[in-house]
Amino acid sequence: MRLRLNQRWRRGAALGAVLAVLGAAAAAPAASAETGGAGQGPPPGSSGAGTTPFDRHGMWIWYVSHSEHGSVAAIVARARRNRIGTVYVKSGDGTGTWSQFNSSLVDALHRGGLKVCAWQFVYGDHPAAEAQVGATSVARGADCLVIDAEGDYEGKYASAQVYLRRLRTSVGEGFPLSLAGFPYVDYHPAFPYSVFFGPGGARFSQPQMYWKTIGTSVRVVFEHTYLYNRIWGAPIYPLGQTYEAPGNAQLQLFRRFCATYGNLQPSWWDWQETSPKEWGALSSARGRRPLTGLRPSFTQPVLKLGSRGDMVVWAQEHLVTAGEEIPVTGIFGRQTRGAVRSFQEAHGLFVDGQIGTATWRVLLQLAPAEVNWAAGSRGRASSSSAGRAATPSAPLSASLPARGYEIDPGAAP
Repeated sequence: MRLRLNQRWRRGAALGAVLAVLGAAAAAPAASAETGGAGQGPPPGSSGAGTTPFDRHGMWIWYVSHSEHGSVAAIVARARRNRIGTVYVKSGDGTGTWSQFNSSLVDALHRGGLKVCAWQFVYGDHPAAEAQVGATSVARGADCLVIDAEGDYEGKYASAQVYLRRLRTSVGEGFPLSLAGFPYVDYHPAFPYSVFFGPGGARFSQPQMYWKTIGTSVRVVFEHTYLYNRIWGAPIYPLGQTYEAPGNAQLQLFRRFCATYGNLQPSWWDWQETSPKEWGALSSARGRRPLTGLRPSFTQPVLKLGSRGDMVVWAQEHLVTAGEEIPVTGIFGRQTRGAVRSFQEAHGLFVDGQIGTATWRVLLQLAPAEVNWAAGSRGRASSSSAGRAATPSAPLSASLPARGYEIDPGAAP
């Protein structure tokens, strides 16, 4: 999340809050012993049509002790009044597990009819240990796990792969994982989206679409985010903001754009900064109506000779699956252009050597080849073709600087 504090202070605060959290959990209203949000059913009006926790209107909790003063009964009551079906509770930071996310808390929220997702901030310096933090959250009863990876993870392809492999070994291939990161993919050419959304990775996307913080409009943040995020193939569940007082009209407009762009449920950062009026805006019936007269664009980003970054990595991995003999470098050079032309010819597409919307649509029907970045300095792409050129622990594009930070990675409250 955009709120970043001194790590030692954060962990100390979390440990200091644990007794209040446990006490609040014990005071929560009794209900069915069933877990997984089955105790009392979903809050009235929450989305229950989907099969995952992401398909419910959500709210993020940074500190439980700062949300309704740590009263789980009050959290449940507020959620039910305002059509919140899933809460996202911080469970870890780097290699440190946050004690506020515990089985007593999760069980109490489940009895209140809520789905409970854990979220952890990761840095990539100790990926195996970070994976254990995520696995611990799942063992404590989380219905899903959100990976909050941001600027610290830029360029760390091998770390991302180690983290995900260790995590999947612990939680299973089917457990729901999402990635919540920067929304503007084109600003971050070195970020390993292709690993986080690749084989064994996250299956859901929750981009941090904080339009006011970015300094843009709700419409522009949707148009920009969706243009570049669709190529990863993960359903997009927009993460909006209630902090910095964005205004009730803007909150309702954000919800209406969600309804227009696929009708997937949004979530909000964050509980402790949401005012009473903002809570009312989130639950307003007006905010659930799609916008009239707005047709979202379904175009894809254009890659061509000279393009660089992780989107090129993603395209090259799909071209490898198609049988093209190219290295995965993240650099769109002449060899990649030749492979694109060959692919276009083979599939009856207009042959221009560029990857535009029409070519993306066919290319993305294939699974990406997995590149074994974690194998060290001489990994290989997973392909049936033997003798493929060795690949380093990161693509050449992993050294590219960010074009900008739409959300300041070092911002403090």
